Amino acid sequence: MTRALPDTIDATVSLLEAEGYVADRALATVLFLSLRMKRPIFLEGEAGVGKTEIAKVLASALDRPLIRLQCYEGLDVSSALYEWNYAAQMIEIRLREASGDTSRDAARSEIFSNEFLIRRPILQAMEGEPGRAPVLLIDELDRTDEAFEAFLLEVLADNQVTIPELGTIRAPEPPIVVITTNRTREIHDALKRRCLYHWVDYPEADRELEIVRRKAPRANADLSRELVAFVQELRQRDLFKAPGVAETIDWANALTELDAVALDPRHVSDTLGVLLKYQDDIEKLQQGETTKILDQIKRDLETGG
Repeated sequence: MTRALPDTIDATVSLLEAEGYVADRALATVLFLSLRMKRPIFLEGEAGVGKTEIAKVLASALDRPLIRLQCYEGLDVSSALYEWNYAAQMIEIRLREASGDTSRDAARSEIFSNEFLIRRPILQAMEGEPGRAPVLLIDELDRTDEAFEAFLLEVLADNQVTIPELGTIRAPEPPIVVITTNRTREIHDALKRRCLYHWVDYPEADRELEIVRRKAPRANADLSRELVAFVQELRQRDLFKAPGVAETIDWANALTELDAVALDPRHVSDTLGVLLKYQDDIEKLQQGETTKILDQIKRDLETGG
């Protein structure tokens, strides 16, 4: 059964925490406003900080269908909105010809009907059930081009789409729209103005530790503290790609599988590929940096720094 939308910011925090998502108050506030005002939310931030997970958590917490549009270079309207089942249409035309039915108007009205319409994610979101509007995740919008952004304006502004053969289809209830971008390029202001904006940053140490405790509960408590401190230190270094929260969780699970109860240079060296995804970054840490970082974080943890 669909759950009611949270009626306070604190209720929004609790809603997210119940699904294992540890959010700061600023994010919870934007989510609360987005839900109450029925406005899309635009989440920007580095890869791996939990932007996509927010949409999944909302869908689960509110018991709504999750419809995901994964963006990529070259994404067009037919892949995002709809396309016609041309093979089935041709079969229908041949059957009509074989039966002697030559009425072109009748044929056109039948082959361009719902029966032959293939619904893609955005159209599916527009046709959601009243009272149970889905969560529409438009993931990594920055991978598309400006033409696709322009198409989205009608969707975001009016909660409707236009199919030339069928007309305008308006959502009976606006879907909950979550747009994410890794900021590989700037998104046009016209689209951003239709959304509530939030920058999803890397979490501070205390919050990241709580995330690890929830997402990697088997990890030793001392190990969790040390690996979070290690990751926090790495994000201060000049790396091509700093590790995100997703990598922190993966690393905690990987070290647990190796029965590690504390960080040591050997474990770190053997598992850097879980944490870092570029060889240049890995090489920087294999040149004596790992031991220095470990010594520093252990001193800081011992002194409460």
